[in-house]
Amino acid sequence: MRAVGGAEVRRRGRRFKAHTSPMSPNAGAARNRPSPDRGKPPALSDPDPSPAAKTASTFDFPRTPSFAPARLRSMPPAKKRMRTYDPAKIRAAVLAQFGNVREGVRTLAPEQLARPTRLGDWTVRELAAHVTMAVETVSRNLEREAPPKAELALLDWPGATAERAGDIDKGTRELAERNPDLDALYARTERRITEHLATAPGERLLATRTGTMTLADYLVTRTVELVVHTDDLNSATPGLDIPYDRQALAACTRLLADALAAKAPGASTEVRIPPFAVVQCIEGPRHTRGTPPNVVETDPLTWIRLATGRTQWAAAVADAKVSAGGERADLGGLLPLMG
Repeated sequence: MRAVGGAEVRRRGRRFKAHTSPMSPNAGAARNRPSPDRGKPPALSDPDPSPAAKTASTFDFPRTPSFAPARLRSMPPAKKRMRTYDPAKIRAAVLAQFGNVREGVRTLAPEQLARPTRLGDWTVRELAAHVTMAVETVSRNLEREAPPKAELALLDWPGATAERAGDIDKGTRELAERNPDLDALYARTERRITEHLATAPGERLLATRTGTMTLADYLVTRTVELVVHTDDLNSATPGLDIPYDRQALAACTRLLADALAAKAPGASTEVRIPPFAVVQCIEGPRHTRGTPPNVVETDPLTWIRLATGRTQWAAAVADAKVSAGGERADLGGLLPLMG
């Protein structure tokens, strides 16, 4: 080990000599001057080169230089960046998932349409009609005059949905009564939104029920409506098994995960929803590296059911649908995120 250390010191010596200018009047003297330690055996207790020497010879500065101003060494961590969504992929996801639901609803027999759902006293027919209403609102708002400015940020949308529950319930029942032919209703809705999305810019403002939003943001919320109600339909009708568009499922999962982080800001708890989202939330000791002390992990559909009130936190933990470890890993008091 001493030989390795000695070789390292000699290398450094050569590097310093390489920087001695041959034009310097002292260059020859520097080459011919005998070393005071030449011929001496290395001492067993020779220390490693000092940090200062190591820094000077290798230019390996520490991460936070000692000469940096104190205000820079104590700067708080940077704020988290807002997640962005690819507008083209979101538009494709909305159309794809609506098409998946249409194909599933088309196969339902009258007795299946009369079955109850987990949404109060709605039947499957009323739930199926509501899905078209959630999509038709895009076309209807694009046909109206654009409002002057946005009022609702994307992450504020989940918490604002509860205020309109009464109006949505009434409108859904009326829509189902007016449209006994559900497939015709789906065909008309699909044609209209496809035509509108072909030309409407993402920055176009829409006066939605929950507040004025850009079209790009509002379409992300439509992935939530479509994925959540696809799960509702599958739950109410055994064997239906409407598939989930991967991009729609990913956007829905990520929006609801980010809404949790916005509702309970912090970095003491990590919530993992593989393969789509990882967020940190809840105030407390900040985690910087290694395994976080508080970790919650679950699958996308379980997370979506928790965030929308379809599943209770305690039940999901008891059924091993959620893995939660750490004193700040109980999310029961923060859920659901939507009304």
